[in-house]
Amino acid sequence: MTEPVRCGWAGSAPEYIAYHDDEWGRRVEGDDRVFERLTLEAFQSGLSWITILRKRENFRAAFAGFSIPAVAGFGPADVERLMGDAGIVRNRAKIEAAVANARVALDVGLSELVWRYADPGSPVPKTLADVPAQTPGSKALAKELRARGFRFVGPTTAYALMQAIGLVNDHLADCWVRDACR
Repeated sequence: MTEPVRCGWAGSAPEYIAYHDDEWGRRVEGDDRVFERLTLEAFQSGLSWITILRKRENFRAAFAGFSIPAVAGFGPADVERLMGDAGIVRNRAKIEAAVANARVALDVGLSELVWRYADPGSPVPKTLADVPAQTPGSKALAKELRARGFRFVGPTTAYALMQAIGLVNDHLADCWVRDACR
């Protein structure tokens, strides 16, 4: 039996393969679920995605399952608790941004807002070189999120979010998952 063709970034690490095959590019909705992905993408900035995948369950525990109301209620003691948690990425600016973003998200329909930027007609990439790091849509999404008070949401992070939750389908043309993400 031959291995199915996957996007080249999926590699051989079991975490990458499972994420690629079962999650990346599949539709994600719901404010808390989108908040989780936005937060993890922000934490990934400057790091390898495998680092975040391997710590994801720790992040979920540390950030109250990414419940927006719960994280919005975090105070200085929670920030210090998170700074001491070796199971997550201990970056004060990113931790404080996650709490601030939850507070902003309380008053925004985050899932609905983000899904306004869906681009189902984006070009089908044939190679990894065809996959952009940002697009006009991700620039617009990042601009709107920042205007509303979100932090750590530049155009590249916004595009990674768009890819992760299915706003665009960047599975390569010959990837076996591509058709499942329509």
